Amino acid sequence: MIFELAAKPAGGAALDQVAIATVGATIATVVLLWLCMGHRSGKVPYLGRIAAFFERVTGLPGWAAVPVGLAGGSLLVALLGMYWDIALHIGVGRDEGPLANPAHYLILVGLFGVFASGVLSIALPTDEHPGPAAVKITRDWYAPVGGVLIAAAGGFALIGFPLDDVWHRLFGQDVTLWGPTHLMLIGGAGMTLVGQAVLVTEALRARKLGAPDKNGRVQMPTTIAMLRRIGIVGGFLIGLSTFQAEFDFGVPQYAQVFQPLLIALAAGVALTAGRIWIGPGGAIAATLFFLVVRGMVDWITGPLVFDEPFPAMPLYIGEALMVELAALALLKRNALAFGALSGVLIGTVGFAAEWGWTHVAFKLPWEADLLPEGVLFAVAAGVAGGLIGTLMALGLRGELPAPNIARPTFGLAALILAVALALPFIQSSVPENVRAQVTFSNVTGDAKTREADGEVRITPASAADDNKWLTITSWQGGGLHVDRLEKVSPGVYRTTEPMPLHADWKTLVRLHKGTDLTASPVFLPEDPAIPAKEIPAQSGAARAFVPEIDLLQRELKDDKPGWLWAAAIGVVLAIYLAFLGALAWGVARLSRRWNDEMPPPRTPGAGAENRFERSSGRPAVISPTT
Repeated sequence: MIFELAAKPAGGAALDQVAIATVGATIATVVLLWLCMGHRSGKVPYLGRIAAFFERVTGLPGWAAVPVGLAGGSLLVALLGMYWDIALHIGVGRDEGPLANPAHYLILVGLFGVFASGVLSIALPTDEHPGPAAVKITRDWYAPVGGVLIAAAGGFALIGFPLDDVWHRLFGQDVTLWGPTHLMLIGGAGMTLVGQAVLVTEALRARKLGAPDKNGRVQMPTTIAMLRRIGIVGGFLIGLSTFQAEFDFGVPQYAQVFQPLLIALAAGVALTAGRIWIGPGGAIAATLFFLVVRGMVDWITGPLVFDEPFPAMPLYIGEALMVELAALALLKRNALAFGALSGVLIGTVGFAAEWGWTHVAFKLPWEADLLPEGVLFAVAAGVAGGLIGTLMALGLRGELPAPNIARPTFGLAALILAVALALPFIQSSVPENVRAQVTFSNVTGDAKTREADGEVRITPASAADDNKWLTITSWQGGGLHVDRLEKVSPGVYRTTEPMPLHADWKTLVRLHKGTDLTASPVFLPEDPAIPAKEIPAQSGAARAFVPEIDLLQRELKDDKPGWLWAAAIGVVLAIYLAFLGALAWGVARLSRRWNDEMPPPRTPGAGAENRFERSSGRPAVISPTT
């Protein structure tokens, strides 16, 4: 470890680490700006040479080839860091400091690389106009809108780091992936793929590839460009799937219905967009990319390299096949109907396929208690995602419907999604007088290595009937232990493997039934940084079930007024909505200006006749373009 602290902090990073991180970020930003401004002034040749090389290799303009390549590699680094970071928090709990967590370095480098790729895309165009959708910066400087979106997404993710520290200082270490600032980090990184898709489309448009001409003929993109499309959509599927990570690892802190909802949403958005933008087989190709890349990341963080807890992942194969089937039936006749039908099939047939897979690969498989709500929420999210993905892909093809159709459709999809995401948070109160009595057997080891089998008696016996899960869960003691209890008789269950009862392990009985998420402590160590006293492991002790957030997130501070928490949530939500609005604006701008005349290449010293006309902001009419 870089820093050894007496106790792991529970309310923000040490100030010396904040200072070190700030200095490092400042230096990196200064170097980036020096390269960009030097390139535009002609005094620093490095970016121009790199851009020329990538343009020769890919056939795409350098202002797209370099940023998309850098962004893709950076996202892989950030993805590996993110899953390693999640596994570390599950295995060992809080950091000793942000700079003492090696995964944070990968996340920071990856996110800064994404941000830098957007900035480079903005800075690189000098002798070539990025196209009719470009954003004017100065009189003769136009930036590709995709570069603007990538920079915005990277910046959105990066500001999540300092905001995360502020959040922890105010409210404690909410050890959950779904903390508001954590969602900024993973959401910003994932949404970068939308900017990349826009940028690649602008590049192909500039090269007159992949778009129909006035006679309906299409000159197909190069093989590299087509593979890039598959990588972008597959990466987008990975990004949307990161919100499911707690379910993948087996330690979700929210209702199980969120899992099929999020799977259907990811499939609906990414796979419908992939089928339209890539073409026949696009949904399947994107799914295969997802399986290969996510599989590699999971094995690296797991047994191959880091030996941290190993996550499962959804397959999406059934969903991809359903999207391809829906495309055969409806895509040529009505794209929005195709998106809606894809969502219905994803939420039903896809749900059934994932149901079977959860019993093969996941620590917490779907059980009968998930019906029928699981299907209803999956269909709602699938339809909303299918409509959003369809609109996005139509925008990338320059075929976005008229505003009086596109805007209400997007608004309806957003409303369905908002309701679907909000409803599972509504939970009934914890049932009173429900207890878990845990009796140990086959106890081994001393105070530092103690493990035991156990019998768990739930009273009243009916309290655990028809549950979504009933487990002994142990974490943050150097690994992860999730044991689905085996029923012996009404109200009586037994473990299937020894549970840890020593050191820093936190061992709980977790019960999820209906809308209730409850837990009863078996062993919780002393934590002086919070502070919290030890709850010792006592055989035969009967302890009440409480809201499980009280035990899973012991570090949360309860001394802050409710208005402060609500205000903080509101600020993060406002930033998030503004960011998503910017992405929608970028896609719409690309599509609405699709048929505008393409500006001709600029040459050094060219006058206004070779630039956007200054008076109107429209491109000079030179000749028809595809």
